[in-house]
Amino acid sequence: MSLSLPADPPRARSLTGVLPELIAALDGSSSWFPPASSAIAVVVDGLGARNLAARSGHARFLAPRMTKNHVARTVFPSTTAAALTSLLTGASPGTHGIVGYRIRVPGTDLVPNQLHGWETDGLDPHTWQRAQPLIEREAAAGRPCFVVSRADYVGSGFTEATLRGATFLSATGFEERAIIAADLAAQHPGALIYLYAPELDGVGHRHGWESDEWSAALESTDAAIAALSARLPPAVGAVVTADHGMVDVARHRQLLLGEGDALVDGVRLIGGEPRMLHLYAEDGAAAQVLEVWRRSEAGRSWVMSRDEALHAGLFGPEVDAAVLPRIGDVVVGARAAVAYYDDRLADKGSQRMVGQHGSLTDEERTVPLIPLGAFA
Repeated sequence: MSLSLPADPPRARSLTGVLPELIAALDGSSSWFPPASSAIAVVVDGLGARNLAARSGHARFLAPRMTKNHVARTVFPSTTAAALTSLLTGASPGTHGIVGYRIRVPGTDLVPNQLHGWETDGLDPHTWQRAQPLIEREAAAGRPCFVVSRADYVGSGFTEATLRGATFLSATGFEERAIIAADLAAQHPGALIYLYAPELDGVGHRHGWESDEWSAALESTDAAIAALSARLPPAVGAVVTADHGMVDVARHRQLLLGEGDALVDGVRLIGGEPRMLHLYAEDGAAAQVLEVWRRSEAGRSWVMSRDEALHAGLFGPEVDAAVLPRIGDVVVGARAAVAYYDDRLADKGSQRMVGQHGSLTDEERTVPLIPLGAFA
């Protein structure tokens, strides 16, 4: 069966290129950015380009600076664990191996969370994530490298897997973190700085990006970045980007998978997240699972076999042999504003989320790439 999947624009910039191009700008060889004395990657989790454009009145600093050329495409799946790993390694999920929010450890029935499950499920951040972090490489070569984020991320497995080698500084508020990043760039010529803001994403998950709460959080984010920009020395460059955008899913649009549901027949494990499922089939049941899901869900989701997803290049141009079994036998990406939940699980907390992401839609995969300072 041929799949009609959305195609990236021919000249679209990929999130995987952002850090390599920032590093190249430090020696004047970037094809994206002018030369800079130091460079800051400002990552606002959950700030999709389409979301920003739709709420431009609440982002008076950022919105006018995001032209049609100042966007990039995040990876598939458009989820934080996969996208941030791709940003920080310059590699696609098929290479670094973080192919979803929850993915199967091959040969087991473990489907650990890729943001918070490193310690609880025994994932080795030096081997499970298979690509060298760019910050580790640059720090080893003598470049000053800094991470400015929240204190609760210090020492986590995901931080070690993607940001090892950097000096970590923390502050509670994003505006304070932004000022720290600007000052580091001024004080350390040649520095590479990663500034992370998770607040907007959290508000989006709880209330939806169309909520008043999200608009207020966007205003605060916009003000913090304006303060950062005002503090940048003329030779320092910064770029504002994100890991994914967001789609709101109303409660009545949740599709609950329960006992006796034909959609769970032959499914041993469910991974991914509500808008991008990895379905791991029982032995010999993959074809049946694919057929049942395609017959039921093709009208509102892209439903494909693992081989079809690989052939389409969804996880990148190459998928390492060790990564293959981490991908579901069947991959489901929501096309409509729906989300799938395994209702057999005792914990229903995730069903309270409004803002969602993970799939292939333009809203989820188009992110800002807004240049500031020496890059503007």
